[in-house]
Amino acid sequence: MKKYFATLSLLALFMLSTTLFGQAGPPDPPGDPGTGGGPVGGSSPIGSGLGIMLALGAAYGAKKISSFLSVQKEDSAEETKRLAGNNK
Repeated sequence: MKKYFATLSLLALFMLSTTLFGQAGPPDPPGDPGTGGGPVGGSSPIGSGLGIMLALGAAYGAKKISSFLSVQKEDSAEETKRLAGNNK
């Protein structure tokens, strides 16, 4: 009987606790609710931010290429010196 009562009380607890999680929906947007307001992003422009990000990416890429080429130039100069030293 105790097991039956515990199961029944646990089931009742779960069934009644669902009302605690009920929430009201979001409020209507200002103005006419039928229009739906602006776009999802809040009508913020992304053009200037996109241009800044492209410029920063181009500068970063140019720096990486420049450092890669300077390392190759140094390696080439060291190889030339090493080969020139072996020919004497």
